[in-house]
Amino acid sequence: MQILELFKKLVESKSETPDDGGLLDFIEEDLNDFKAIRVDLNGVKNLFIYKKFGEGEHLCFAGHVDVVPAGEGWDTNPYKLVSKDGYLYGRGTQDMKSGVAAFVQAVKEARNFNGTLSILLTSDEEGEATDGTVKMLEYLKEKEMLPHAVVVAEPTCEDTFGDAIKVGRRGSINGYITLKGKQGHAAYPEKAINPIHNISKVLGDMAGANLDNGDEFFSPSKFVITDIRSGMQVTNVTPNELKMMFNVRNTTKTTQKEVREFVDKYLSGLDYELKLTQGSYPFCTDTDTKVVKNIDKAIESVTGIKPKHSTAGGTSDARFVAQFGIDVIEFGVKNDTIHAINERTTKEEVETLYEVFKTLLGMWK
Repeated sequence: MQILELFKKLVESKSETPDDGGLLDFIEEDLNDFKAIRVDLNGVKNLFIYKKFGEGEHLCFAGHVDVVPAGEGWDTNPYKLVSKDGYLYGRGTQDMKSGVAAFVQAVKEARNFNGTLSILLTSDEEGEATDGTVKMLEYLKEKEMLPHAVVVAEPTCEDTFGDAIKVGRRGSINGYITLKGKQGHAAYPEKAINPIHNISKVLGDMAGANLDNGDEFFSPSKFVITDIRSGMQVTNVTPNELKMMFNVRNTTKTTQKEVREFVDKYLSGLDYELKLTQGSYPFCTDTDTKVVKNIDKAIESVTGIKPKHSTAGGTSDARFVAQFGIDVIEFGVKNDTIHAINERTTKEEVETLYEVFKTLLGMWK
C-alpha cells in the first residue's frame, strides 16, 4: 500500500470521536512486524506499536485517528476522499489523517533505524482526551518504555508547507467570577448594590489586558472575557449578582497565582468569588534539542524552507507528552481548513510530509 492509498483508507474510515473506525486494528495489522500494546478505556482505543532496531534513542510518532463531526453543507461526501480543483477533500484530511498516513508509511518502510521506533495513536484527541494519549503514556512510564523524543503530526503550517513547526503550546486557564450585589428597585439605587455598576468601573482595565510580556516563543498571556450575565431581564430590578467567565491562554510566565492577583487587583473590596481551572499547561521544547534540530534539517532538505518555531494555536496531545519530560515537537500539513466544512489538503502536501518523515528517520543517529 502506497502513501495515497493509505491516506484514502484513513479518510474513508469514519472515525468520529471516540470511534476509531477500525483504524487501530488496521494499522496494527499493517505493521505486523512491530510489537503492539493496546490500552482501551471507556470506549476509547489506544495503540502503541514499537520495534527496536538498535541501541540508539527511542523516537516516537504520535497522533489521533478520531475526527470532529463532519457537519452539514459539504460540497462532497466528507467520508470519501474526493480529488477536486487540485485539492483532496474529506473530514480529517488536515486534522490529522494526513499526518498519520505520512508517519505510518515512513515507519513501515524503515529498515536501518539506529534505535527504537514507535507509533502512539488514540481515538480520543478531539474529545475529552482523558482516556487517550495520557493513559498510554502513564502505562509506558510504568513499564519504563517512554520515548526520548516525540513528533506529533498535527497540521502546523500556515501559508506554505514547511513554514512552521510547533515547539510548544500555551496553557489554558478558565476563570469563573461571581460578583455579589444586593437586589433592589431600580428607582431606589441607593438601597441596592448593583454588581453591573461595580464591574463597569474596572471592565475596561481588565478586558484584553496582558498579564505578561511574552517572549521569543510566546505571545503575552491575555485576559479574554468570554461571557457576562446578570439580572432578571426586567427594567425595574437591579441584580443580586453577576457572573463573568474568562480565559487566559498562558505562557510559562503566568500561572493561576498571577491570574488571581490580577483579578483581586481590580475586584479587591468587592464581594466576589473566583474559581479557576487549568485545561492545559504551557510548555516549550528547547530548540537546541535533537528532535528540533533534526526536523528543521529534514524540512529544509526536502522543501528548501527553514521553518519558524511557533507556539500559536490551541492545544494538542503534545501537552501530555511534555508533562512526562519528553522532548516533543509538532509538524504537519497546512491548517487552514481544520474542523471546517469542506476540509481539504493537497496530494503534494501529503506526499511531501511523508518524504520529510522518511528523511528524519534517515538522519536520526
